[in-house]
Formats: sequence, structure tokens, C-alpha cells
Amino acid sequence: MRIRSHLTPTQHRSRIALASSALVLTLSLSACATNGKQTHPSTESAPIAGTAPAAGATDPYPSTYRPRPSVTTAIVNATILTATGLQIEHGTVVMEGGRILAVGADVVPPAGAAVIDGTGKWVTPGVIDAHSHLGVFPAPGVQGHADGNENIDPNTAQVWAEHSIWPQDPVFNKARAGGVTSLLILPGSANLFGGRGVTVKNVPAITEQAMKFPGAPYVLKIACGENPKGRYGSRGRAPATRMGEVAGFRKAWIDAAEYARKWDGYERKRERGEAAEAPKRDLALETMAGVLKGEILVQNHCYRADEMAVMIDVSKEFGYKTRAFHHAVEAYKIADLLKENDICVAIWATRWGFKMEAYDGIEENAAILTKKGVCVAIHSDEQRLTQRLNVESAVALAAGRRAGIDIPEAEAVKWFTANPARIMGIADRTGTLEPGKNADVVLWTRDPFSVYAIAQKVFIDGALVHDADAPQNNHRSDFELGQPNGGL
Repeated sequence: MRIRSHLTPTQHRSRIALASSALVLTLSLSACATNGKQTHPSTESAPIAGTAPAAGATDPYPSTYRPRPSVTTAIVNATILTATGLQIEHGTVVMEGGRILAVGADVVPPAGAAVIDGTGKWVTPGVIDAHSHLGVFPAPGVQGHADGNENIDPNTAQVWAEHSIWPQDPVFNKARAGGVTSLLILPGSANLFGGRGVTVKNVPAITEQAMKFPGAPYVLKIACGENPKGRYGSRGRAPATRMGEVAGFRKAWIDAAEYARKWDGYERKRERGEAAEAPKRDLALETMAGVLKGEILVQNHCYRADEMAVMIDVSKEFGYKTRAFHHAVEAYKIADLLKENDICVAIWATRWGFKMEAYDGIEENAAILTKKGVCVAIHSDEQRLTQRLNVESAVALAAGRRAGIDIPEAEAVKWFTANPARIMGIADRTGTLEPGKNADVVLWTRDPFSVYAIAQKVFIDGALVHDADAPQNNHRSDFELGQPNGGL
């Protein structure tokens, strides 16, 4: 959507009158020197920056990320899990120019490449966390750092998580040591509409813009269940119940649809050359309208099976698509429904019972869903688990096998690589080891589904960003400098 002006009716008419008079005078004078014909000036209002909605292709807070310098690198003789369903023994991965150049058992390293011996080691795509609050709820966890929940109103779709991210959060470094190369940073779940989330590359940076994943779509975090009704019901306002939550969602989507219609009508008039006054921007409705237009992905915090089914119906009523249900501890109960509607889930293996809506969580959730053909990601939602998403996946894998569901590791690796990339809308660029994709790669000391596996070397866009063999070279947050024992 192009940038348009927002003026009061009086200002708008005055501006048109002045512009028209000036143009008529200028055109009249030039007509005397040419063929005597006059043209009629447009009555459109001139565009003013900041008065039109930011369309999907327009980002007022653009990424400034630039890949770090890298050299052509080949990891040879390793076991490779490509996250495309393949497990390659004694394979080679070649990274060049920030991208995957080649993957396979018969690949020969290019002349002059830096060669890393992968004998006895494993290679996967970079770990991707599809539900993170790093930077918005950073360490140390003090009130002065609590910037992830704008918990003042049930609808805060106007806020953007990226405006709260503290790049010096030392847990970014800890996550990198666990192989994490990309994260989806989300607002919290206190509100029905929590705000926009943003995808970042897990690189050391001074600004959030320097971490922002170029071209990644925005997402809108919404939440149902205990959190919103508990937050606002205790204050004597809606929503106080689950039915109040659904009513709140429906009213908000009705308002967003009307907002989108007003802007569409304005654009149609502009295209026809008619006089048109831009509607006033509303940042919350602007984000929600982006969802209805398919430009912004919906990430829905939701635990119970019955609530997920209701939210699917809400999405159909208003014509938007849910990208993923997050936490989704009861997703195994509606696996067929999720598959039918092509909805992913981002879940844990081990967290359950910490509140009523989490009571029916089971470790076999991921395996059951995967067997049914549902897109599953293992996520963190907190600071410690993000460092060990491979181990959390191993728990889910083992639980499935104990239940008689044998998911191959070549498939299970997708839980922390390819599938979170799909949820975040970046699967065309990262999440698998395929030629042409970003060289986000982890070299593990052993099978990554082992609790003893360590991310020995981590590459982002082909650049070495973490090296367990040279800890003195690994980045430390400014906050950690001068802290005893290396900080947190």
C-alpha cells in the first residue's frame, strides 16, 4: 500500500484548492507557449509520510543485518541430518558466500576451502526457536527489564516486540551455544491481541535492526485461555471468561475488517483519480488488517483442544489463517483437525500440569502429531530451554518410541529446524541443508538427540559465530563484562 496523507476535511479542501490554483496558473502559462490546450489538475491529496498503513512489503523499521565475513568451509566425513528427511553417512557440507553450496556423500571440497574433520560428529541445520521472549524478557529477570507484556488492555495489537528487544540480553549468547541461529521473538500472552512478533538472526549486535531477519514476515501474537481472562477478569473487566474472550476476538476482527474496507475504498478512489481523503491510521487495526490481507502470520497461544477448535472456527468466520498454535498441550486430541486445516503446532515435551489448561499435556504429543502428518516444532518459551531444544526433542522422540511410535531422527530433526522455519515464514531461506539456502549450520560433537551432544561449531550465513573449541573468541554481552565468573 502506498503512502497517503491524513488531513482533516478542512485542511484537505484547502490543500486541494491551493494546489489546484497553482497548477492551473502554471499550466495556463505553458499552454500559451505551446498548443493552447489546458489539462485539468488531479484533485488527489498529496502523500505525507507516516499517514498510510505499512503494507506487507513496506517496513518502517527495516533490517540493517549484514552477514559477517566468512570463508569457504567444508565439514567432511560427518553424519548429516538435512531436515529434508535424509540422513547422510560420511557426508560433506560445503558453505560458500554465506550459502549452502553442496551437501552429500560424494561432495569434494573446493580448492582452498577450510576443511573441518567431522569424523564421529553430526551436522544439522541451525536450531530455530519459534517461540522466544529473549530480549523482551531478558536476563536478569528484574522489573526494569520486563518489556514483553503490554498488559493494560485486551487488545494491544499496536505494539511491536522489536521495539522492546535488548540485544545485550546475555541469553542470546547462551542460546547460540546451544546451536540456535534464528528466533521468533514474541510479546507475552496477557492479552487477546499481544502485538507483533519479529524474527531475528541470533548474531551479536548493538541494535535490534542489526539482528532482524531480512524479509521475514511479521506475525501477530494472539492468546486464548487462562491468561487473558485471568488478567482482566480479576480487574472487573472483560474478558472474564472464555466466552468473553471469543466475543472480544470477534468484535476486534469486525473492526479490523471495517478498517481494511475504508482503506481499500480510499485506494480505489485514488486509482480512479477521484478526490480522496485518507482514513486516520490506527496502529492496532492496521496490524489486524494485515492479517486479513494475508500479509501478517497469526501465532495463537492456546492449550486446550476444545479452544483450538473454537479458534479455528473464528479464523474461518473472518477469513484469516492460523499459522500455528503455541504450547498446544492437547493438540494430540485434534491431530486430524490440525492436519485438515494445515496448522502447525509449537510445543514442549516436558512441561505440563503447571495450570489447569496444561493438565493433559503428554510427552508423546509431538510423536502422535508427527505420525498424523501435522507440522510440529519444539519451542522454548523461556531462557533455559532455548539452550537445549535438541534435548527437549530427544525427550519427545523417546516418549514416542516407548509408546510404539518410531519417528526416525531424520524426521524428528525437523522439530527444531525445518518446521519452526515454516511457522515463521522463512522456510524458503533456512531450516534445511539444501544448496542455495542460508548457511545456518551446527556441527555437533555427537548425535544431537543425545543429552551429551554439544554444539561444537555454529555458523550463521556461513560465518563462525560460536566455537566451543575457542571459548575465548566467543561473544560476551556488554552486561557480562566485569561480572564474576563470566556473568550469568
